[in-house]
Amino acid sequence: MANIAAPALRRALSNLLLAVAAAVLILPVWFALVASSYNGADFLAGHVGLWFGKHGLATYQAVITGHGIVAMALPNIGRALVTSTIMALLITIGKIAISLPSAFAVTYFRFPLRGFWFALIFVTLLLPIEVRIVPTFQVAANFHMLNSFTGLTLPLIASATATFLFRQTFLSIPEELTEAARLDGASPMRFFIDIIIPMSRTSIAALTVILFIYGWNQYLWPLLVTTKTSWSTIVMVIGRLSQTAAEGDPVWNYTMATALLALVPPVFVVVAMQRLFVRGLTEMEK
Repeated sequence: MANIAAPALRRALSNLLLAVAAAVLILPVWFALVASSYNGADFLAGHVGLWFGKHGLATYQAVITGHGIVAMALPNIGRALVTSTIMALLITIGKIAISLPSAFAVTYFRFPLRGFWFALIFVTLLLPIEVRIVPTFQVAANFHMLNSFTGLTLPLIASATATFLFRQTFLSIPEELTEAARLDGASPMRFFIDIIIPMSRTSIAALTVILFIYGWNQYLWPLLVTTKTSWSTIVMVIGRLSQTAAEGDPVWNYTMATALLALVPPVFVVVAMQRLFVRGLTEMEK
C-alpha cells in the first residue's frame, strides 16, 4: 500500500509545484491585463482591483488605432509592432543563413588552421554589440544605414552561438552517412541541402525561437540607429510610455496594454514551434 501511495504523493507534489510556478508566471500578465482596463488616473490613485475595469475596450482601441497615443507625441504602436516583427524575422533568418554554412565548413571541410578559425569565430562571443556599439554605429552612419532595416539588423546577424550549436549537431551525425553520400557521388552542396539541413530541422526550430526572441527584445541598438519615430520598435515604445508615465502623465493603462500586445508575436512563435523547439533543445544537449 505504501509503495502505491509514494508515487501518487510525488505526482501530487509535482503537480502542486507546477501549479505554483504557473501562477507565479501568470500573475504579472494578469495584473497587466487588469491594469490596462482602468484609466490612468485610477492606476495612479491605487484603485486598481483584481478584476477588470470599465475602460479596457477604450484603452486597446486607442493603442491599436493610435487615437490618444499620437496626441502625446508617441510612436504609432501598430507600426512599431510591424517594425519589430520584420526586424526579428530578418535577424533570425540572417543568423541561421550564415551560421549553417559556417558550421558546415568548420565541421566537414579540411583546410589550414581550421581550429584557429573556429576559435576566432567563438571568441566573438566576448564582443557583443554593447561592447562595440560606438564603432558599429559609426560604420552604420557612414554607410547611410540609419533608419532602415539594414541598419537595424545587419550588425546583429553574425552569431557565434548558432555556429557552435549547429557544429555540435553536425558532429552527432554518423560518419557512415557522410561516407555513403561520398560514395554515391553527392557533392558537398548536395550533401548539405539533402542530408544536413533535413537532419538539423529540430535544431533550426529551436534556434529560430531563441533568435526571434533575441531580435524582438533588442533595445539599445535600435534606440541608437533610429532617429525617426516611424522606425521605433515596440520595446522602444514601451520604454517611452514608461518614461512618460514616470513624468506624471497617467498613461500606465496604455503602457500595460502595449506590453501585452508586445507579448503576442513571441508567444505565437513559441507555441507554433513548441514541439520542434523542445526536441531541438534535447538533441543539442546530446
